[in-house]
Amino acid sequence: MTGGTELKSMPVGASDMAHIVLTFDNNKFAGALYGPFDENLARIEQKLGVDIRSKGNQLAIKGESGAAEQARRALDYLYGLVQGGTELSASEVDGAVRLALAADDQLSLPTFEGKGKLAAAQISTRKRTVYARSANQDAYMRALERSELVFGTGPAGTGKTFLAVAYAAMLLERGMVDRIVLSRPAVEAGERLGFLPGDMKEKVDPYLRPLYDALYDMMPADKVERALAADVIEIAPLAFMRGRTLSNAVVILDEAQNTTPMQMKMFLTRLGENGRMIVTGDPSQIDLPPNTKSGLVEAMNILKEVPGIVTVRFNEKDVVRHPLVAAIVEAYDRNAGGARAPARESNG
Repeated sequence: MTGGTELKSMPVGASDMAHIVLTFDNNKFAGALYGPFDENLARIEQKLGVDIRSKGNQLAIKGESGAAEQARRALDYLYGLVQGGTELSASEVDGAVRLALAADDQLSLPTFEGKGKLAAAQISTRKRTVYARSANQDAYMRALERSELVFGTGPAGTGKTFLAVAYAAMLLERGMVDRIVLSRPAVEAGERLGFLPGDMKEKVDPYLRPLYDALYDMMPADKVERALAADVIEIAPLAFMRGRTLSNAVVILDEAQNTTPMQMKMFLTRLGENGRMIVTGDPSQIDLPPNTKSGLVEAMNILKEVPGIVTVRFNEKDVVRHPLVAAIVEAYDRNAGGARAPARESNG
């Protein structure tokens, strides 16, 4: 980490201002932290409203005391990522800022250490390591570690599906489970697949593309292909899971808002010995026929007091895609004006 942090006093009358000096112990890592033409520093300045000046391996942060401390935490955290071999992008920088803000947001992050350092949850495979980029992502990743059934709900772009697949890939790679089972309601909730060409895998593949993309991100392509061929990674249309017991497996149900209550109950009762289930969905994007309850919303209501089941709700602040995605989600939420149907949104 940093070699030292120095706090300097500001002139009288600026008691709410701070001047923090960070000294880094490796010039190469410091340069990677700053980014080309100091673009990472500029991004933190813009988001936190502080002034950051670099001089060799030193950074001077000036601004309102709370914002300056948030910038220090974010920079210190990012320097740790660089030391670990991470090549910083705008997403990593934005994630560090979100985590630094959350530490002051009465969220009591499990990752916020007493010495003022941030240490986000992570998922690691041989191909790559993924770090939490928001407080809810951090909570979600830690829930995946400790619970056998996790619900992750929220808008597009929050990482709920990607992180679920990444976690499953990690467990498979470490030999902690024997297989991964991917499922998703296809073509609305009725799973009317007959009109599509090809065998069952070819019929369902288009609906599971986000899951495949995450798999290829976390595992080498040849290993994914071999695992698919050997049914170590299995595609299981929701309608075909009745009667099964899924043991020694990570089972992921994506787009779960489009399950009926009967389908959801059937799915959840497939859990077998040494099995883990991850259910993801967006209650604001229900495609079920009118007046049909969402199995996801109902299940979260029914199971909210059951020990060992964890629900993590993401929101627009957790969107880690292009910044416009967060703005789009927020705009749609404002337009909805809270007048959503209770059957669909009561627990969203």
